[in-house]
Amino acid sequence: MFLNITFALLIGGLVGVVGHIRKEGKMVKPRRTKKFIYLGVLEEVIMGALAAVFLVVSSDPDSALKVVLLAVIAGFGGDALLTCLDFLKIRHKE
Repeated sequence: MFLNITFALLIGGLVGVVGHIRKEGKMVKPRRTKKFIYLGVLEEVIMGALAAVFLVVSSDPDSALKVVLLAVIAGFGGDALLTCLDFLKIRHKE
């Protein structure tokens, strides 16, 4: 089980990096502004990794291929969640 969680962390984080580069066109470093801390690429990595771990732990796959597929799907799900939250933030400002 520990091996499945480790693979899910790595693959979900990698999918988060790929999603961030696809969205931004480059890797944006974390930075601090006057009002908040912008995590940049770390935000995508953390969300992708956490989503992958939660899905792998809840489904308890029995093969490495299932772990990889679930982690990739969950990584894209974390990216979709962040996109939705950005959309709601923009809509709330208007």
